Amino acid sequence: MLALSVCSIGIHAQSDESKRFVHEVLQKGDILPTELKDSLIDKDFSVLWTKAPNWLVYGFIGNDYQRLRMKLLSVIMDPDNPNRYHVYGKDKVKNNICEFQGEFEITNIRRYNDIDFGLDEIYRDSSIHGRFLVCGTYRLLEDPIQRFSGTFTGSFASYFYIDRNGKVRYDDIEDVADGYTNNQFVGTWQPYHDGPTKRCNWGDFRIPNGRDMDIGAGCFSPADEYLANGWRSYRDAYFGSQNDKAFVIEREEWWR
Repeated sequence: MLALSVCSIGIHAQSDESKRFVHEVLQKGDILPTELKDSLIDKDFSVLWTKAPNWLVYGFIGNDYQRLRMKLLSVIMDPDNPNRYHVYGKDKVKNNICEFQGEFEITNIRRYNDIDFGLDEIYRDSSIHGRFLVCGTYRLLEDPIQRFSGTFTGSFASYFYIDRNGKVRYDDIEDVADGYTNNQFVGTWQPYHDGPTKRCNWGDFRIPNGRDMDIGAGCFSPADEYLANGWRSYRDAYFGSQNDKAFVIEREEWWR
């Protein structure tokens, strides 16, 4: 485990980009304005952040869109504060792997105006009791004794539904639809020592605010000019001739 304590780290100020991101998500027309945090906060949301296979989690760090890989290994609700979740995981940039731990803090829970039952309405008979959005802030501290370490801070938006038993489930109802995404993290990374603070975003299936880096229509696809920044194996694995060696690299369990 890490050589630091995060028992009382708190959640620091968000970047302007992360604040705008959450504001825009909450203002979308299919999201109802009624705040449901007080009525739903006792539910356990930890399943949301460890559901997607890691090869579908994409991220970048810096203005050159250097590839960032994030793996959340443990997310546990605080028994004394249901707004807070304790997080442990690992990240990888180039060949550098760091451990981190920190906290998620839930700030908003909202409901969709309508329930979509997926392609051909395959979920219509599954007794889905509403589709929802949960937003919050995060602070993740990398181990300071490891190379090139620092702190991730920002905001997130995750999507879920409630099943017939009242349990929170990862919302993958529309995972075959163009542009599907979940677990969107927007923020910055700041080194412990000298160096610039960098934009740092990641998410399931797509990266939020990818701007000119993600040129894909139906699915994530990095632009040619950024392939050398860690994205070449992704392109070679899933596009064109679909190289077997690149596929193995993409599916590698690098955090073990």
